Amino acid sequence: MNTAPCNGSSLGLLFRQVRDAMWARMERELATTGHELNFSQFITIKYLANGTAGVGELARAAYLHPGAMTRLLDKLEARGILTRVADPADRRALHIHLTPTGEAIWKDINECAQRVHSQATAGLDESQQDELRRLLEQVRDNLSNGS
Repeated sequence: MNTAPCNGSSLGLLFRQVRDAMWARMERELATTGHELNFSQFITIKYLANGTAGVGELARAAYLHPGAMTRLLDKLEARGILTRVADPADRRALHIHLTPTGEAIWKDINECAQRVHSQATAGLDESQQDELRRLLEQVRDNLSNGS
């Protein structure tokens, strides 16, 4: 049994393992329910479920390069999940939003996300889940503030 204290390297590795496991579980859950979506596509649909967005905003949300996001949007638009509309005030800008098909898919895949969340937090009561979220947000904020 490894009893070494958790150092920055192993903490970072643990964060990566948790992230990768969540993404993989979500992709399996989506596939099981008949949705051919990867995690980046899921994040994009989730973001658009809250309203319209631009390509740059979606790329940041999904941790993708804008060129990769454009290709992802092309695929989702071809499937009728979203649409891109030119901004009347700025022809270079696009407003991206879910279609009715995309909204229906969101309702279904959001249930997938809830099942994955439940699996990930199994054995943790509500106060432990709140504390875990608070601690992770604190770590994120500590690292994001540049101090």
